[in-house]
Formats: sequence, structure tokens, C-alpha cells
Amino acid sequence: MKLKNLLAAVISLALGQLCFFLVEPAQAAPFEGTIVAAGDSLTAGYGVPERDAYPAQLERKLIQYGYHWKVVNAGISGETSSGLLSRVDWILKLKPDIVILETGANDGMRGVDPKVTGANIDKAVTRLQAKGVTVVLAGMRMFANLGPTFTKEFAANYTTVAKKHHLILIPFFLEGVAGVPALNQQDGIHPVASGYQIITNRVYPYVTKAIDLKRKKRIP
Repeated sequence: MKLKNLLAAVISLALGQLCFFLVEPAQAAPFEGTIVAAGDSLTAGYGVPERDAYPAQLERKLIQYGYHWKVVNAGISGETSSGLLSRVDWILKLKPDIVILETGANDGMRGVDPKVTGANIDKAVTRLQAKGVTVVLAGMRMFANLGPTFTKEFAANYTTVAKKHHLILIPFFLEGVAGVPALNQQDGIHPVASGYQIITNRVYPYVTKAIDLKRKKRIP
């Protein structure tokens, strides 16, 4: 009886080891590339947990629909277009395949000449494209109380730069969120988590378009 029990134990152990090698644990699909979300507090997710900021929500949505891309949150609260331009080299060190460029809101609120904002965005895009980065430009609008001339020139920067560099343009980054109290924090400027969900859904088709273009370029 003891010999039979011993043989049974040996066989059971051998079968267990065989199953271990034959049935490997499921592994997550490798990331195809890197998307860097560069911008100010609207990208950083001021006032909400990092997981609720749009870059984190976007990464989850992409993976959910079969796009295995990493999204890096490179937003800095309070940053102007000049600040973003000054850290393009740092952004490039993250080795992005795609950059979502969201900047200019702080310029507008500080009364920076729209021509300066436009020039900074143009230079940043030029440097990113020179390194083979696909840029998705997030359009921005400014408060009407700054006057019609200022607001028109400010908004025109995004369409002008997008046309010049053949960019994928998100017409207005805050569409459906700006001016809606329930979707913003008490300051009326920064979105809450549900506001960022709307932004994520708005950004998503433009980013997947950039991904599809990137995939086509990789095909020999």
C-alpha cells in the first residue's frame, strides 16, 4: 500500500509540473508605442487624482478597444506656451511616437500677445516633427471678455499651425465641458473627473487616427 501511495504521489507531482509548463499564465499585450500628453493643468489634471486626468483615462480607453499604447502625462500646471517650448527636448527624451499638444490657455488668461503664442506653438511643432513625432494639436479658445480681436487671433493660431504642418487638429479641447458648472471644479476652469471623461471621448478619435497613420508608416 505504501508503494502504491508513493507511486501515486510521484505521478501526481509529475502531471502537475507538466501542466505548469503547458499552461502559461496570460500576459498583457506589449505596448505598440508611446503617446505623450504635453500641456498645462488641463493635461496634468489639476484638482483630480492622476487616474482621473484625461491621459490616464485615454490610456485605459485605448487598451479597452485594442490599442495597446502607453500614454504619458507630461502636463505642468501653470505652464505657458513658452514654458512648453523650453522643454521640447525633455519631451523628446520620453521617446514619443505621438504627442498631444495642449497649450496656450495660460497665455490667453495672462494677456500674452496671440502672435507670441502662435509662434511658440509653431516652433514646438517644428522641433517635434523634425524628430519624426506625429503631433495632435488641441485647439483652445479664450474668454469673450478679452475682446473679439484677441479671442479671434488666439483661436486662429491653432488652425493656422495645423494647416501649415498638416496636423491632426482637435477643434476645441474643452468642447462640451467649458462653461458647464457640473463638469468643472469651483474655479470654473478645471474639469472634474466626469468632465475629463468627456474630454477623453472627444480626444480619442483624433488619437486613434494618429495611431492608424503611424501604423501605416511602419508597414514596409
